[in-house]
Amino acid sequence: MSKPSVLFVCVKNGGKSQMAAGLMRKAAGDNVDVYSAGTKPGDAVNALSAETLLEVGVDITGETPTLVDPQLVRDVDLVVTLGNEAKVEPIPGTDFENWDTDEPSERGIDGIERMRLVRDDIAARVDALAERLATR
Repeated sequence: MSKPSVLFVCVKNGGKSQMAAGLMRKAAGDNVDVYSAGTKPGDAVNALSAETLLEVGVDITGETPTLVDPQLVRDVDLVVTLGNEAKVEPIPGTDFENWDTDEPSERGIDGIERMRLVRDDIAARVDALAERLATR
């Protein structure tokens, strides 16, 4: 049985999808092939995203936003879009999920506190997914 693979996608590939990928690498180790990409990648990883992950022992500071590769979408087992802005065309044979992640800014929470809440929401979802992938 081959190792499961997952691609996390958001728009800029600088925050949520990078966070999810880093957290999945921590949760699953070498048991899952992990990728992240953006539909309209930005120039760099969000500094607050990286800072909040460092607080939990995950370093994404060396990551670079990349564009979604259609071949990778075909090759992975699962594509997870984070939020409701990133759109990836479904491809037969690849599973798709959307995580409508917490958006604390809608409640007036910004800055590092916002990012910690986003991180914790994504971390809980990643842990559940890692468990699911381990038992498939």
